[in-house]
Amino acid sequence: MTPQALENLNIDAFDRMPSPAEIHAALPVPDAVAETVATGRRDLQRILAREDPRLMVVVGPCSIHDPVAGIEYAQRLKALSDEVSDTLLLVMRVYFEKPRTSTGWKGFVNDPRMDDSFHIEEGVRKAREFLLRIGEIGLPAGTEALDPITPQYLGDLIAWTAIGARTSESQTHREMSSGLSTPVGFKNATDGDLGAAVNGILSAAHPHSFLGINDQGLAAIVRTRGNALGHLVLRGGSGRPNYDTVSVSLAEAALRKAGLPENIMVDCSHANSLKNPRLQPLVLHDCAHQILRGNKSIVGAMVESFLVEGNQPIPADLSTLKYGCSVTDACIGWEDTETMLRETRDLLKEALPKRRTAS
Repeated sequence: MTPQALENLNIDAFDRMPSPAEIHAALPVPDAVAETVATGRRDLQRILAREDPRLMVVVGPCSIHDPVAGIEYAQRLKALSDEVSDTLLLVMRVYFEKPRTSTGWKGFVNDPRMDDSFHIEEGVRKAREFLLRIGEIGLPAGTEALDPITPQYLGDLIAWTAIGARTSESQTHREMSSGLSTPVGFKNATDGDLGAAVNGILSAAHPHSFLGINDQGLAAIVRTRGNALGHLVLRGGSGRPNYDTVSVSLAEAALRKAGLPENIMVDCSHANSLKNPRLQPLVLHDCAHQILRGNKSIVGAMVESFLVEGNQPIPADLSTLKYGCSVTDACIGWEDTETMLRETRDLLKEALPKRRTAS
């Protein structure tokens, strides 16, 4: 009798993926880019430690789908960053992986051609090329860590990492976060609950051992030291914002009860803006005024922004895509981005240094 097949019953194929070491060798990190990444991480750590009074702002497209438009955005953002750097530390949002509620485009790493061909090996290479360009421009990059293997390919070029609302409760992502080399922001759950994010921060701060891959792409037991740079990201939930003073106060209490630093970022998009990009400036404006009224816990913000306001569906004919417009969540346009960040800088340039000396 022929033995009955018991595994891989729903697997079509195992295509070889280049190892992290092979990708790194093909696309090494120049010294200038390494300095950009290291400086960005150091500045973010100092903000979380209250040694740097600036507000960190992770700003950029909901997702990267067109590297050309992404680089144009980065060049504009770098000029704005230099202008407001005395008050705001701008980190470019560079999201390559998108969690899907059911189906949809999974992001540039998974499907770089946007045609369901899933050339992941190509996506990883192009994503690394893009991050190298961002580093050359002189901007630190922030991303969401979704697949636990991807950081082995791209993590050396990332300054800040988010764990999303759908994965803050995931043991896999908490373990991964404990070994990341960046500060990590845990988002509250999609229903607005803070518990998963607070527990995620606590878990990631401790050492873990788990299955992963090493630089050679071989299965390995990954043993981590723990990441003490976790912090809370408020993104609203169940269609309700949670950036108001009462919600922020409750978040402070939850962090304090857990024995964690009261470090809070506010995501100006998602439920906090009811997914209306035009409301994002109002969210950031409100947070700035909380700081002016004495808040000491809000250390950062996130903004979904691209060259053109709004979003668009992915067409069958990709040549008809509107340049510089998001294909995932709707973004605020560039002109409004400049205005909201300049206004925030003007509001906070005198208040933030006083907040540090008073705390």
